[in-house]
Amino acid sequence: MTLADVARRAGVSQTTASFVLSGRREEMRISSQVEARILRAVQETGYRPNVVSRSLRTGSTHTIGFVSDTVATTPFAGHLIWGALDAARDHDRLLLIAETEGDPALETQLIETMRDRQVEGIVLASMYTRWANVPRALLGGPSVLLNVLPSKETLVASVIPDEAEAGRAAARLLLEAGHREGIYAVGVGVDPVRTPKGSVAASERLLGIEDVLSSAGTGLAGGVFLDDWQPLGGYDATKQILAREVPARALICFNDRVSFGAYQALEDAGLKIAHDVSVVSFDDEPVASWLRPGLTSVALPHYELGRKAIEVLLSLDGASRPGAVHRVEMPVRVRESVGRVELLAGA
Repeated sequence: MTLADVARRAGVSQTTASFVLSGRREEMRISSQVEARILRAVQETGYRPNVVSRSLRTGSTHTIGFVSDTVATTPFAGHLIWGALDAARDHDRLLLIAETEGDPALETQLIETMRDRQVEGIVLASMYTRWANVPRALLGGPSVLLNVLPSKETLVASVIPDEAEAGRAAARLLLEAGHREGIYAVGVGVDPVRTPKGSVAASERLLGIEDVLSSAGTGLAGGVFLDDWQPLGGYDATKQILAREVPARALICFNDRVSFGAYQALEDAGLKIAHDVSVVSFDDEPVASWLRPGLTSVALPHYELGRKAIEVLLSLDGASRPGAVHRVEMPVRVRESVGRVELLAGA
């Protein structure tokens, strides 16, 4: 079926049918009744527009490139793509997805290949929030960084989770439960401050935590630095904390995998979570809801991040400007791992 077939069935000229299907009905003062006839003819004939021809005519492919390191092959961060796909579909765009596995040369090649195919813009995404140099190839057209903060000043906008506010939220939870003493960080050092190299999450979460605790006239009793936030590290760090002079009353674990190890260490020490020691964490991985008691965690908003990146790229939010950093709220998932101080054993 061709556009001419649609026009003939609707009893209009091919030009009129073209104006309606390209969204120019009001501009060309075509009545809504004529529009309805044309759309009905499209449905009845099963007509599909020739996208290639339209792209050549309009200079737009209605395609967005999505280049990431390991997002597509990582279940934990896959909702980034889900959100981006939904936003692209809502605005009649097709998402073209490619993965680099962290290879800079392949990253440049993929970006240039997508530019050659005249994508409308490119989202460069990372599995986790990090600092990075903006590839020169990305500067050749509209682009947005997702989960990436540029190491140097740039005109490319960024979309990242609001990690500092997440740290504040975690600290507020403990303060609201009455915690003032014996609060330890698991995953970062406190005195001196030590965070995993290149981790935006670690530094900003710690900044938010210390900001809220300091404003309340208290602070962290200490922290244990971990190079890699995994269960074994969380287990060993918690054992160290339990041996310190100031008794642990609350642990702020810097991700849920660390919390899993902390849970095991507390259990081995004969301590009950929320009864003897409160635990709050970040990321809200699936394990958080499966742990017993359920782990209170500040969630990474993967889906919302993916949507926001597309909206910023298309300038639909009305707030996009060159080099802007758009921070997406991290919601708190309250479960049963934080106990009120007056109810804790030994309080």
